Amino acid sequence: MAVELALRLRLDALMAALPAAKAGDVSAVHRSRVATRRVRAVLPLLDQRVGRRLARAMRRLTRALGPVRELDVSFEIVQRFESAQELPRAAAAVLRQSILDERSRMQPGLVRAIDRADLPKVKKKALAAVRDPKTGLTPVDTAARLARARARAARRAVRLRDAIDRAASLYLPDRLHQVRIAVKKLRYSMEVVRELRRSRASARILALKRAQDLLGHMHDLEILIARTRAVQGSPNAPNLRVSAELDRLVRRLETECRQLHGQYMASRHALLTICEHAENDGAAAEDSPAA
Repeated sequence: MAVELALRLRLDALMAALPAAKAGDVSAVHRSRVATRRVRAVLPLLDQRVGRRLARAMRRLTRALGPVRELDVSFEIVQRFESAQELPRAAAAVLRQSILDERSRMQPGLVRAIDRADLPKVKKKALAAVRDPKTGLTPVDTAARLARARARAARRAVRLRDAIDRAASLYLPDRLHQVRIAVKKLRYSMEVVRELRRSRASARILALKRAQDLLGHMHDLEILIARTRAVQGSPNAPNLRVSAELDRLVRRLETECRQLHGQYMASRHALLTICEHAENDGAAAEDSPAA
């Protein structure tokens, strides 16, 4: 069954990454977070009872992994600016220590969330339910599941189009963040459709990934700007020289954000074209006999 295979591959990827994420590995935290979102993209095609149980576990993991991943990215950006000699060592050290302190506070909560998820047990039950009609599931053929996946991708495309319209052409970080989330959800939904079709077509999905990465980097810079301002305003604020260096960093980050926004604006037409394709494909799925 194509849906069973899609679910199995995603759960296997998650379970392979979680032990290293639990130990604090930066790359594994990122892979785990992506894997939880890819698992969640398959869940609407499962029986509601099974899907809800697994969705709760995935949401808890995503929420635990997200803030840790954001700290890891902030740390990498600070390192990049210091290596490029765009951030003096003293200012970089202040930011790094702030990030590492918070990372240390968050790691125990991440470990608890991973342990509480009990993924081996959840995986076993989910796959058994997908395979075994005795659980009360109504067998649904691949064509019908594909039609549902296409319709879901169409709904995601409508939400992305709406988010793009709301963001307009202004640099509004909160609205651009909503565009990023909508791009991500459409991408993962379209991946499911591609797998159920057994297709190798990837151009639209790659375009969504590029947009997601661009908007994600913009969001990461905004997070670091907020952290830098918080460090400057903290009770243990750095001295005036370091604070001035942090001011220069903020201005440099803001400039980069606006440059990225220009790249996003150049990609908007392509994103809207992908939305149109997904919406048309979803409409065709709803009209098909399998839907």
